[in-house]
Amino acid sequence: MTEGTTGGTTDDPRDGTETRRQKAPIGRPRGFDADEALDHAMRVFWGQGYEGASLTDLTNAMGITRTSMYAAFGNKEDLFRKALERYTEGPASYGARALREPTARQVATAFLNGSVRATTSPGCPTGCLGVQGSLAAGDPGRHARDALATWRNEHTSRLRDRFRQAIDEGDLPPDADPELLARYLMTVANGIAVQAAGGATRDDLQQVADMALRSWPPA
Repeated sequence: MTEGTTGGTTDDPRDGTETRRQKAPIGRPRGFDADEALDHAMRVFWGQGYEGASLTDLTNAMGITRTSMYAAFGNKEDLFRKALERYTEGPASYGARALREPTARQVATAFLNGSVRATTSPGCPTGCLGVQGSLAAGDPGRHARDALATWRNEHTSRLRDRFRQAIDEGDLPPDADPELLARYLMTVANGIAVQAAGGATRDDLQQVADMALRSWPPA
């Protein structure tokens, strides 16, 4: 794929003044699709983690040069944050959908079942980007590690708030601990992700999810 710039002048129909056409960013290929490139970067981070994903791995998967990557997404840390947002809106969107279920038990069921499906999806890396993305990161990956800790805590907080609502509505017993229930679900989901990355099958992990749900408090 060739790279180039456009030049010349054009009349601005709004005020009749002559304006210079902006040059395309150096190193940016024609036909560059930022959304598609970000999807590829997300998969690299998902499969290799933050530190395991080299700039060469990322740009090769994205089909762009380093210059293009920096121009469109910033540095590697910026790209990782954007990839995590993409992951949240895509493969991990089951979390937001689960919160909309009508009962606390259905929320918990949808959350764990979604975790099983997302971490064992055919054609995708196994495990969870939000869990394994920087577990083994050293100091250079500190910002990515902190971003993922914040990401997991935010999901725990949303579950906690949903279970508080369930207590207020009488859907959970008044002595239920919404914080503990939220952390329980997150711990099971995180364990499912780690086991999936280690090769556990979807059927095996679904049995784990089903067992965890048997201890869910009655309404």
